[in-house]
Formats: sequence, C-alpha cells, structure tokens
Amino acid sequence: MCLIVFDWRPGSATPLRLAANRDEFHDRPSAALALWDDAPEILGGRDLRAGGTWLAAHTQGRLAAVTNVRDPEFKAHVDGPSRGQLVRDALECQSLVDWLNALARGDAEKYAGFNLLASDGHTLWHLHHGRDATRLQEVAAGLHGLSNASLDTPWPKLERSRMRLGEALADTDRDFANAAWELLADDHRPDDAVLPDTGVGLPLERLLSSPFIIGDDYGTRASTWVAWHASGEIAIGERRFGPAGRLLGETRLGVSVPSKD
Repeated sequence: MCLIVFDWRPGSATPLRLAANRDEFHDRPSAALALWDDAPEILGGRDLRAGGTWLAAHTQGRLAAVTNVRDPEFKAHVDGPSRGQLVRDALECQSLVDWLNALARGDAEKYAGFNLLASDGHTLWHLHHGRDATRLQEVAAGLHGLSNASLDTPWPKLERSRMRLGEALADTDRDFANAAWELLADDHRPDDAVLPDTGVGLPLERLLSSPFIIGDDYGTRASTWVAWHASGEIAIGERRFGPAGRLLGETRLGVSVPSKD
C-alpha cells in the first residue's frame, strides 16, 4: 500500500473503517482478493513474485497492512525479505504484541523501510521502520492516514484523503463502500509548492502526489476498503487496475471471526 486512511474507534459498532491504494509497477504479477489456497484462514490480495501481501485479514481476528517508506538514502539489505511477508507474519504469529516488540527491538533491521499497521480488533499498532529509527506505538482513536513517510505525516494527498474520509463518515446516510471508492479514485495533483521533497526529483514527486496514480508503467494497482464490525465480520472490497488506470475487476468478500466468549 502507498496510501491508507482509516477511522479507528475501538468499542464502537464498527471499530475500523479503512480505505487504501496499492501503488506498484504494472508488470509485477498479483492475485486478486481471495482466500488463499495454502492458508484458507487468510483473505487478501497476493504478490505472486514474493508471496506476501499488502493487506489481509485472518479469521482469528487480525488485520494487517504495509506501506513502503520512500527514502532513497535508506540502505536496505540487498537480499532482505519482502515487506509483504510482514503482513502474513502479523496474521499468523502466536502473539501479535510479542512479535511486534521483537521487530521494534531489532528484527526489523533485515527489511527495507516500511510502515506496518496491525490489529487484533482491540488494539491497533503502527510500526515504523525508517533510516533513523524503528518505532512501535498504539494508535489513538480517531481519523488517521499513512503513506510513505510515517503515521499522519502531512503530505497533501494524505491530508486530502483523510479529510474526505471524515466527511464521508459524518454523512450517516452514505454507503461506506461507495464513499471509499470515490475518495480512492481521486487523481488530484496538488501544486508543486506543497509537495514533499523525498529525494526522488520533482517529476516523480508529481506523479506520486495524487491519491490515485495513473501511469503506463507504474500506478495504482488496487483500491481496497475494509469494514471491521464489532459482530466479528470483516468485510473487504477490492478494485483492480491496469495501465492508464483501466479497471480490471472488482471483488467483495469477508471473513467471520469466531466469538471468544
């Protein structure tokens, strides 16, 4: 994922509502949202090159998503593991909090820069692994956004999308899925003067500045919304795109988390 905006309200009827875009090269093979053949408790899309994923849910009551950190100065291990493996590990590890703490204490060093969101339905954690530090924190209730810097870094597309999510959720008559599709399809590019300088040059900053990126070689490959209900249902919708933003397909599925009472 390269853009995630979400509303985290633990204890409410819908503790988590999330909208996200995955940006990637169009020639990287991926599978659509589905229950995995080799792990039927996992629901998510899949990177067919490295085997991981950018966002997925598990029937035991977990959800995780990852974004890259955009920093040309970050010196990652050449043979380091795919960051998509972090999502699967977050879903399948025995103790999520212990696993996250181990990453924060040093296990993250083998990965290139990343942001990881992971939740067990009661707590939502954010783990940032960057050039200068690796930080783990519990996410406070409220509206948040994540792109390729850190949590709530005020990049224009993050602030724009987070604001639009808040407006959509305030309209209680509006269907969340339709609102998510609309905000994720936003291809607005802000003025150059407000763009971040992440070291990739102005032309690339411009291309990456819109919530929905349209390109022939690189762009938004998938738009995803998630609604995690207190009843235990995790509903996920995904739209997939090809070069020039061409819609390739749409899938809506869900998993039911068994009651722990």
